[in-house]
Amino acid sequence: MTDSVTALSAQRQARLLIVDDEPHIRSALMRALNLMGYSTEGVGTGSEALALLERESFDLMVLDMRMPGLDGAAVMEQAQRVSPDLLIIILTGHATLQTAISAVRAEQVVDYLMKPASIHEVAAAIAEALQKRTERLEKERLVSIITRAVDDLRRTPSRPLAAGLPREKGRPERFLHAHPLVLDRPKRLVMLEEDSTSAVELTEGEAAVLACLMAEPDQVFSCSQLAKVVWGYEMSEEEALGPIRSHVFRLRRKLDQYLHAAHLVQTVRGGGYLFSPTAERE
Repeated sequence: MTDSVTALSAQRQARLLIVDDEPHIRSALMRALNLMGYSTEGVGTGSEALALLERESFDLMVLDMRMPGLDGAAVMEQAQRVSPDLLIIILTGHATLQTAISAVRAEQVVDYLMKPASIHEVAAAIAEALQKRTERLEKERLVSIITRAVDDLRRTPSRPLAAGLPREKGRPERFLHAHPLVLDRPKRLVMLEEDSTSAVELTEGEAAVLACLMAEPDQVFSCSQLAKVVWGYEMSEEEALGPIRSHVFRLRRKLDQYLHAAHLVQTVRGGGYLFSPTAERE
């Protein structure tokens, strides 16, 4: 089996969510995409779409912008919080075209199609989006393999992560302290200052991102800067965006679930991320 056939097969196993309040459009899309080998679910309202995303995992959502009740823009914004890795393709008319273009520019969605869009156009957009995601995930997988290999070769405390980080007076060098958190770098454990029983284990990437941010509170780090710390080599902002965003999402989820401290890691729109010791929980 060739690589192209394998990639196509992987794409066609993807789970798709079709969100459109017009039953005939929704059913036609689902029927055609099912015949192409995709697994599809369809709903007619934005509220139903968000409820389904809370319960189940999808690879891509085809979303109509104009629906009664919760419109496409509101669904899109909330869906990104519920499922940050979800790919979104918008179906839009002239009235919502500017919103669709803005969403693509802001990287909230991967593509938009003008209604009425043909089955062929929708299928082509889906295939392209899934192919790009496959390529991105493969790149991330290779980066992870390289990172593990480099770590195995080093086997010393002097990693790029530790370079330049301050040594705290009265504490072992391995501990990084930034109110209200303490990070044990070698063990990849983060805990509250006065409660060591609250320790949460992080992955290598999560710990590297958090250590970089904690070392310089209130300092904004771009995704490319964080990638340099995490993996030890230069990446463009575009290349670093996906992997770093995934690390930050998982890091925040752990901080929120176990320490109620996700608010300390903040997003700076168009800039990157920072650690804010004075941030208040919403």
